[in-house]
Amino acid sequence: MDKTSVIGLLLGFIAIGAGMVMKGVSLAALFNPAAMLIIFFGTAATVLIAFPISTVKKIPTLFKIIFTEEKNQDLKAVIDLFTNWSELVRKEGILALETKLNDIDDTFLKSGIELAVDGQTSDFIRDVLIEKVDAMEQRHQRGARVFTQAGTYAPTLGVLGAVVGLVAALGNMEDIDALGHSISAAFIATLFGIFTGYVLWHPFANKLKEKSKMEVQIKYVMIEGILSVANGESPMVVKDKLSSYLSPSELHKLNQQQQEVGDNG
Repeated sequence: MDKTSVIGLLLGFIAIGAGMVMKGVSLAALFNPAAMLIIFFGTAATVLIAFPISTVKKIPTLFKIIFTEEKNQDLKAVIDLFTNWSELVRKEGILALETKLNDIDDTFLKSGIELAVDGQTSDFIRDVLIEKVDAMEQRHQRGARVFTQAGTYAPTLGVLGAVVGLVAALGNMEDIDALGHSISAAFIATLFGIFTGYVLWHPFANKLKEKSKMEVQIKYVMIEGILSVANGESPMVVKDKLSSYLSPSELHKLNQQQQEVGDNG
């Protein structure tokens, strides 16, 4: 489970709930079927109109990605892996990696190693793998756009709901109590629209983009690692090249770990 998504969602609901109570507004005011219909069904309608069914079908999967902690390979672990492989290849040749294929779970990494073992050129391997990364990025962007568009539509629908509520309120001008209630209910739609747009849909889109960036970074490290191993580069060169993707703190931690391994050895 992605704890940040869950905690953020809970904090968002607590913020609006506690804020309403502190302002003297009853939480019961949130139960407004008309406002819910306009915002939630309206947002769903706009998404259905804006995107093809093939994209809409992926929405449950997108929610799963948002609330599931991705088991992406750690950058430091990937660097260690390629450093070890480079040492193996320099000793036994590139065909030695063929015995490692069954142990590779990542399909992207496995396909790259297969190309290297088959003796494909570095340019060909790079082109094929970069095409795969580009295609993956495009899929991720389509998914994020669903929530970005929902976040754009929801606040506008909230204004629409407020207008509808005010129209109803104007019909009760002679009844002051009913007028006040109608005006209050009118702005509940605006509240729902702004809350869902800027606390749910836009943050969901951003979470998908950030997870995509992390996955793309891992893939580019793999590409460089595969090419380095295929070219027979030394373990030290491989480590230095791939370490450029690490932050200074991560690089320091990696060096400490390798030093401890060396001391224990």
